[in-house]
Amino acid sequence: MTTSHANVVSIVRYGTRQDHKSEVYLNWGIYGRPDEPIGMDYFFWVVETGNRTIVVDTGFSSEGGANRSRTFLVHPTEAFRALGITTEEAPEVLITHAHYDHIGNLDAFPRSRMTIASAEWEFWTSGMERRAQFHHSVEDAELDQLRRVHAEGRLRTFDDSIEIAPGVQMLRVGGHTPGQSIVLVDTAAGTVALASDAVHYYEEYEDDVPFAFVADLPAMYAGFDLLHRMEADGDVQHVVSGHDPSTLDRFGPVDDGPLPGLVARIG
Repeated sequence: MTTSHANVVSIVRYGTRQDHKSEVYLNWGIYGRPDEPIGMDYFFWVVETGNRTIVVDTGFSSEGGANRSRTFLVHPTEAFRALGITTEEAPEVLITHAHYDHIGNLDAFPRSRMTIASAEWEFWTSGMERRAQFHHSVEDAELDQLRRVHAEGRLRTFDDSIEIAPGVQMLRVGGHTPGQSIVLVDTAAGTVALASDAVHYYEEYEDDVPFAFVADLPAMYAGFDLLHRMEADGDVQHVVSGHDPSTLDRFGPVDDGPLPGLVARIG
């Protein structure tokens, strides 16, 4: 990946919920640990490269959140506006996977090019999305919106990896979904891995306890192994989880600016 120290990553917390470990981890009972409450936060991410803005995922929509009793801290579209991200700017949008909490507001960017792994696009348009175990995690209207993006010629797909900008790479790891991707960003503070749902929780990643919803369990484990190797080899300095409530505290929330307490920055 081309080195670029101009890149800055923003982690934006927009939603939250409460659950239990037995509901979020796969077969939690096999680990011999007690069931406990666990929070789940919802994020999208923004990469500033110096001359362009890249949005990584677009959060859940009002409908997707209401259908699952999720709580907004700020609606993603309001957060985009607060951060100065506009339709007119038409930022590149990277889709790590097509679950409801990651593609809920694609229509906020009607002129943007969007990038998704080929395996992800093919899976969610294969008919398999209608099966109950997969349909639980998506909204039909949002998959229709993704199809419209494709029909308009704005959807770019890739197989294994793609360079988005200098120092910004998208890498398919699979596991949680067939095309689950991570985004690697070189910054002045080191390389950041926006793991999205390849790592929902740090406990999941550090203790090898996979998330409950998974398309390919060996691939999910392999994604953990890849990130661990990248950290051990010094290729990644910061792993950013997809849902862990400790994420902002790990990187230091910014108390001033347009979304006080809801944003952390790296770089």
